[in-house]
Amino acid sequence: MGSPLRVLIVEDNAHFAATLRNSLEIEGFVVDIAPTVSQGLRQVFEAPPGLVILNSMLPGDDGFELLRTLRASGSDVPVIVLTARRDEQEKLHGFGLGADDFMTQPVHLLELLARIRALVRRAHPAFAAPAPRWIRFGDIELCAPARTVKRNGHVVELRPKEFDLLLALFRQHDRVVSRAELLRDVWGYDATTVSRTVDTHMAGLRVKLEADPLHPRHLLSVRTAGYLLRLEPEL
Repeated sequence: MGSPLRVLIVEDNAHFAATLRNSLEIEGFVVDIAPTVSQGLRQVFEAPPGLVILNSMLPGDDGFELLRTLRASGSDVPVIVLTARRDEQEKLHGFGLGADDFMTQPVHLLELLARIRALVRRAHPAFAAPAPRWIRFGDIELCAPARTVKRNGHVVELRPKEFDLLLALFRQHDRVVSRAELLRDVWGYDATTVSRTVDTHMAGLRVKLEADPLHPRHLLSVRTAGYLLRLEPEL
């Protein structure tokens, strides 16, 4: 297999861009971030990406200018456009300029990742099956592409949503993630949903992955705030 596929994220929301970069790097991509159109254009020509994720509404910038310049240069690199507008005319305008896909913000991260994989399979079939990358913390190993988790070298059978929850926490490791964020990113629920499903699945993960589920070292609760995956436990 050749070099890893490069993805360019043109996005001014630093937290979202960092979370998305972490998610893509887990799956074997090389990721660049540009907070402005001008920086994005510079990176496009300095280190040509295999995929672009473009916010169309950057402060002071028309994100479509980057798309327009790309297509005028003859580039057919796949572009996913993110927009906060729910205006069909904007989507028609973007598709007319050569966008490959659109998502309306706030973005459901798992759906965005699925759309990225679908575009990569079509545009870069040789990269469709990246080499598994194992991430280790403590005695736990995680391989996102294979959806496999090991503890002390032995495969642990996780339910699908348990794995998705663990991966969602890893994407934002060492940061407290609220229940509302997890319900949105893992289950696709809206902000008004009240559910104990996060707590139930977290309890299941602790039983399967922690040496002492009652005194976890990695899968931590933060009172009134949410949950935290700590890669390096405090001594």
